[in-house]
Amino acid sequence: MPAILGTLRRLILAPSLDEVTFARRGFPGPRTKDTGRLEAIPAAVVCGFEWAVETPRIREIERRLELVDTDMRGFAYEGAAMALTILDATSGGHRTRDLLSGPGAPHLLLSYIGVGFAMARLPRPLWRRVLPDLTDSSPYHPTMSWLVVDGYGFDLAYFHQKRWVERQQVPAAYPWQGAPDYFPRAVDQGIGRALWFIHSGRTRDVAAAVARFATTRHADLWSGVGLAAAFAGGSTPTALAELRTQAGPHGLELGLGAVFATQARSMAGAVPPHTHPALTAFAGVTAPEALRIVRTTAGVDPTSATPAYEAWRQRIRDRLAATNAAGTAQTDGSGAHPPPSDVPAPRAVADDEPPDSSS
Repeated sequence: MPAILGTLRRLILAPSLDEVTFARRGFPGPRTKDTGRLEAIPAAVVCGFEWAVETPRIREIERRLELVDTDMRGFAYEGAAMALTILDATSGGHRTRDLLSGPGAPHLLLSYIGVGFAMARLPRPLWRRVLPDLTDSSPYHPTMSWLVVDGYGFDLAYFHQKRWVERQQVPAAYPWQGAPDYFPRAVDQGIGRALWFIHSGRTRDVAAAVARFATTRHADLWSGVGLAAAFAGGSTPTALAELRTQAGPHGLELGLGAVFATQARSMAGAVPPHTHPALTAFAGVTAPEALRIVRTTAGVDPTSATPAYEAWRQRIRDRLAATNAAGTAQTDGSGAHPPPSDVPAPRAVADDEPPDSSS
């Protein structure tokens, strides 16, 4: 089995435990307690991947994943979803659907991200096979499936910093959910999440990294930062409050990300302690209030040309702005909206171009 697993990993370019460490990736900054905690997250993803590869039985995959600590279990499901997506796309089957419509249902939002990790390792012609049909098993499908593209963007930035973070290239559009123009924006949301890991939650470094991108990309990058900070942790209440100020007119984007992180954590069974200070600093609401905002703003307008996911995100922004302006929650007085979505995007480049050997 180890030989078979090693061969499969080489074939699909999956990372090993050593390859996901911050030192191996060349991430800047000293190693701290927070660094160690954040570094455990990609390790959990790799473990979930390997367990899913080793057994064809969903029940056995579930049994192994349930051994993971509750705070890290969703990340292990990310890895399992990544593995099963690759297997389904390359050899046929419905393993991913079986996992996410069954035991993986509480971890659906993170599992979408794992599907995005698989996309980063598959040629584009196979992308049409990656999204399982979960219409009958989840009210969040397919609206939240844009998190697949978010996961794809995270993978690009995490493993190929020089191209996607330092040179800030933009992937060529793809008609995900029939909205090719929104594809680069969802990728940026994933890149924003990756920046939180690349800089180990050091808020000043994260803010500086966002600032180096074109201003038209800042809103989506900041929402990714907010999601990562609230979901993964790795900072202090004081630093989080400072980050809200550093985000300037995009403070609501941090709040938006924190609200979705709270929803994902709640679906998985519990909102951990580190999520609350991020939610307070970024959104100015409590966890119950955040969940109520998600619930009361959900819905799809079939006549709108805006992707349902982005329309939902905008309703959440509007609700947060109104809540802050009314003085019913903590606020730093920003309350500004992000720039309109029709600003010109940077020039796109094909993402199947060979990566730099130095990335």
